[in-house]
Amino acid sequence: MDGNGRWAKARRLPRIAGHRQGAEAVRRVARAARELGIEALTLYAFSSENWRRPEEEVSDLMGLLRHFLRSEIDELARENVRLHVIGDWRRLSPDLVRLIEDAIARTARNTGCQLAIALNYGAQAEIAAAARQLAARVRDGETAVEAIDEAAIEDALTTRDLPPLDLLIRTSGEVRLSNFLLWQAAYAELLFVDTLWPDFGADALADAVAQFGRRQRRFGGL
Repeated sequence: MDGNGRWAKARRLPRIAGHRQGAEAVRRVARAARELGIEALTLYAFSSENWRRPEEEVSDLMGLLRHFLRSEIDELARENVRLHVIGDWRRLSPDLVRLIEDAIARTARNTGCQLAIALNYGAQAEIAAAARQLAARVRDGETAVEAIDEAAIEDALTTRDLPPLDLLIRTSGEVRLSNFLLWQAAYAELLFVDTLWPDFGADALADAVAQFGRRQRRFGGL
């Protein structure tokens, strides 16, 4: 979800205004995903590299996250949405961790669209953590080295409870993955759009899904 800062700059507004509009886009897109029958939607909300941003901006982002969790959890529960959070989110402030735990627990039995929020997430760190977890299992005699295959690695990732990634969309005209779902994107379709995230909505998501539907996916075959 890229382009909040540029959206605000183009309007001579503070960056937090762009992030607030970005939060509104999250609501629009999450609702549109349910209406389109999308099985799972993963949103890259805060990367492990975002801590390098100015302290004031990080504080504003965490405030928006608190507001989202408090204001949207009732709708998520009512609409049968199951919330997942991926990344090293337990390193966030204790009050945020409690809000996340509560939101996950309240929606744990829901069977509709799965909404995953990536918080303090970095794909390289995720893969490294999976490697450490598997190494510890080998050390403790719980598994053999020969048993470590693609399925074992996938089971050690934070996305293990989510379906395979089909389509990865990057907004704002940037053409890179920025350390997002690197393992999971191995055979995903990639779509890079010029639209800034605060301007992304139901029509843009529907168009992205339509483009995905026109692509031929061979997974290495003919």
